Amino acid sequence: MERDSGTGGAGRVVGTVGSVWVHPVKSLAGRSVPEVDVGPAGLAGDRLYAVVDAATGERLRAKAAPQLAGLTAVGDPAADGDTIGRALGRAVRLERAAAPQVDVAAVHLVSRQARGRADAGEVPDGCSAEDPRANLVLELPDDDERGWVGREVRVGDCVLIVTRTPKHCLGVYAEVRTPGRVRVGDAVLLVG
Repeated sequence: MERDSGTGGAGRVVGTVGSVWVHPVKSLAGRSVPEVDVGPAGLAGDRLYAVVDAATGERLRAKAAPQLAGLTAVGDPAADGDTIGRALGRAVRLERAAAPQVDVAAVHLVSRQARGRADAGEVPDGCSAEDPRANLVLELPDDDERGWVGREVRVGDCVLIVTRTPKHCLGVYAEVRTPGRVRVGDAVLLVG
């Protein structure tokens, strides 16, 4: 199906948004939300806080403190800090950043089909597919997001430019060309 994508050309519908995930605290598990505003730096409310060791001032990440990945923030920095501190067995605080703390790109997209391939064992050596920490989980019945690098994708009201595949092998990273709102169930159009 071809339709005008609002970017000056036609787009091909390749799927829909299955779920939207915001990770309020970097390295913690995400929260599923029905919709989100996507700005130039990424999803509103995504990775705005970092966990900091209260004694040393060191920022803690899941690689050094794997317990973080199993915790979900409730949105109250003081309460979240207490919960994280108890889980780690040391005093921590949450530090707010001026913008989302993304490592590579503003938005991470992963298809359910990619997760299915990973579950079936199609994961290259050295890659971890257990928790892709995606922002947008897509339903792509007849497509594979790995082929989108260098292309534009319209997701809801937002236009993304896909920049690369991540080191952990699932999905693709994208920068925001046109900010907008993304909702569960929105069409995903491959443009150009």
